[in-house]
Amino acid sequence: MHDPTEQWPLGRLLSAAARAVEREWDERLRAVGLSHAALVAIDILLRTGPTGADTIARTARVQPQTMSRTLERAERDGLVARTAHPEDRRRRVVSVTADGRRAWETAQHIEREVLPEDEGLRKRLTALLHNSSV
Repeated sequence: MHDPTEQWPLGRLLSAAARAVEREWDERLRAVGLSHAALVAIDILLRTGPTGADTIARTARVQPQTMSRTLERAERDGLVARTAHPEDRRRRVVSVTADGRRAWETAQHIEREVLPEDEGLRKRLTALLHNSSV
C-alpha cells in the first residue's frame, strides 16, 4: 500500500514529525511532573550554571515573559531555586535544585526512548537552525 506521507513536501513532513515527537515527549514528561519548557530551562542551567532569567530566555530563544512564567512554575514545583543576585538585589539568580537535576536525568532517558540519537539527523537539523532567521 502506498504511504501518502511519501509525497508530502519536506516542510510539511518535518513539521508533522516534530509535532508527533513533541506530543509523545510532552506526554511522557508530564507523567513524571515535568514540562517541556521547564526541561529546556533546566538543560540551559546545567550547561551554563546559575544565571539570570534573561540569559535563559535568550539562550532558549523565547521572550523573557515566557521564561519568567516557566521559571515561576518550575520554582513552585521545586525544580529550580531563585535567589537574590549577590551584587544587585533587584535581580534574581536561577539555579537547578536536586529535584530538578533528577527530573532532567529522567527526561534524558525519555528523550532517548522517544527519539533515539541519530548523528546525521542532528547535523542536518542543527544546520537548518543555523541557516534560518530564528
